[in-house]
Amino acid sequence: MPKKILIVDDDDNLRELYGFELTQEGFIVDTAENAEEAFNKIETFKPDLITMDIKMPGMNGIECMRKIKEANRDMKVILSTAYSGYKEDFSTWVSDAYVVKSSDLTELKVSIKKLLKES
Repeated sequence: MPKKILIVDDDDNLRELYGFELTQEGFIVDTAENAEEAFNKIETFKPDLITMDIKMPGMNGIECMRKIKEANRDMKVILSTAYSGYKEDFSTWVSDAYVVKSSDLTELKVSIKKLLKES
């Protein structure tokens, strides 16, 4: 059965790009544009892995990830951000992977496949 991925990002174009590319890889994909929507989707969609932007309106991705991990330690979360400086922030180390956004999704896809294979 195909694995489910939830994409959480406030950028419509990135959600669409990630969704298209990951669907082409054989994953079942759903999206959320903010943390509140992500919490709702986690309950209904039940993803195997979440990719999450850090800078979002309202609750940021680090806070959202922390709450997700508190509720389900085994949930795989990849932080995907345009800001490489966050990698040095201890609060991001809870994530299972950290990927700097790029139009080339190779690093993201490799991280996803690795994490899903381990679970």
